[in-house]
Amino acid sequence: MKKISAVLFSLLLAACASTPAPKPDATQQANDKKASTPSNTDTAQVSMAAVESSKLKAEMQELQIHSVYFDFDQNTVKPEFADAIKKQAEFLINHKDDAVTVEGNTDERGSSECNLALGSKRASAVKKNLFILGVSATRIKESSFGEEKPRLTCPEESCWKENRRVDFTHRLNE
Repeated sequence: MKKISAVLFSLLLAACASTPAPKPDATQQANDKKASTPSNTDTAQVSMAAVESSKLKAEMQELQIHSVYFDFDQNTVKPEFADAIKKQAEFLINHKDDAVTVEGNTDERGSSECNLALGSKRASAVKKNLFILGVSATRIKESSFGEEKPRLTCPEESCWKENRRVDFTHRLNE
């Protein structure tokens, strides 16, 4: 009797294991498909976000190519660069998640120590102008490279004037 019970139990267990699961009806299949594919609204929102992000990066790159230039051994911002600083300030005011580093640079003439100090003074002058235009000082970092980051290298005024500058490096606080 025990053998028959064991055989019947085994057959019953095998039959249950091979029974296919019931197929979902058409309504269930449609609901599953909707859940697994993004809606047009989701896709549009993702696309708009990608466009906005790309536009923002392009704006930041454009701002970073504009520098403020200085006369030899000077750290006074010349009036001709007021608009460049104003554009930087407007961008920072309109984009609260952005911060900027103002990077002071010098030409190769003078000692390394003097050039680092002069680069720092130039960065401070630009930071002061940004602050006056309404940018919080906590969003502006200063850095000095002195003569270490030349744009052009030649022992002529045409190269030296390109190296006496403050550059802007923007970074989003994501």
